[in-house]
Amino acid sequence: MHIGHFALANSLLVAPMAGVTDRPFRQLCKKLGAGYAVSEMVTSRKDLWNTLKTSRRANHDGEPGPIAVQIAGTEAAMMAEAALYNIDRGAQIIDINMGCPAKKVCNKWAGSALMQDEALALSIVEAVVQACAPRHVPVTLKMRTGWCQTHKNAVTLARAFENAGVQMFAVHGRTREQGYKGQAEYDTIAAVKAAVRVPVVANGDITTPEKARDVLAATGADAVMIGRAAQGRPWIFREIAHFLATGTHLAPPLVSDVKRLLVEHLYDHYSLYDEFIGVRSARKHIGWYVRELPGGEDFRLQMNLLEDSVAQVAAVERFMDGLNEKMDRIPAAGPAEFDTRGQDMMELTT
Repeated sequence: MHIGHFALANSLLVAPMAGVTDRPFRQLCKKLGAGYAVSEMVTSRKDLWNTLKTSRRANHDGEPGPIAVQIAGTEAAMMAEAALYNIDRGAQIIDINMGCPAKKVCNKWAGSALMQDEALALSIVEAVVQACAPRHVPVTLKMRTGWCQTHKNAVTLARAFENAGVQMFAVHGRTREQGYKGQAEYDTIAAVKAAVRVPVVANGDITTPEKARDVLAATGADAVMIGRAAQGRPWIFREIAHFLATGTHLAPPLVSDVKRLLVEHLYDHYSLYDEFIGVRSARKHIGWYVRELPGGEDFRLQMNLLEDSVAQVAAVERFMDGLNEKMDRIPAAGPAEFDTRGQDMMELTT
């Protein structure tokens, strides 16, 4: 699959998630089989660009390309300026956010709220594409199926956006009204795919290799985008890639390998954030890793009381070592028949 002149490693994409897909998380997902990852959304408000929060979101040090940055806002000129700002800081692809359902974003008419005002949405797309074109930077866009059940306009918007120069769409199979409730539907994604010539990526409720296969078949999409299912299980990408290629399942990762990955993730996380913020923001990642493990909830509650990185890492190591005495592998999220031939995580990540 291509986005403009960039060839992606595979058809497995990491969804942009605010507070989650920072540089350490993106790098980890790519290391474990994702072909592409989009940053957390960066605001188009110029007065916030010099804040520590935005500078961290715009940090791509050592990240393998292509570097994709998602921008969010409500004014065409500001969005165009934000695109150029991020290109100057390493962005190779600009993604426009029209998919975020969060109230604090939609209340400002950004994110998926833009789908209610088609003229404004199109003016933003046109301005961003025009700004990026001289730099030969492709523009992509993530959206929902519409604002609400009675106003699904993803197909109409996709046609207009493609004509304006958007080179890839990611579509979450829910309306903004749904948030993350109910089940994602894929008929609208299939309709978008049928309506445009550029690549379309299916997003929403893709949690297992089988689901990835089925969604690709149902939508005709060029790729799948995975968000929440990768939280605490970033190896889901290599599991899906193996299943799509062979029809067989990898064995779940070894506990010892997950311990190593988690500790490496923590150190990379601390390197991006200071001690105070790093320890506290790492808690959610640790919680996701252990949430389905024996004793995981009790450990999470105890770990959340720790306030320095040395104690946090030591606690994680003790918990994982204790788990390793009880089981060799992390419990599987999917089917129980696995292909273990030469496919332990250590071989794929070192």
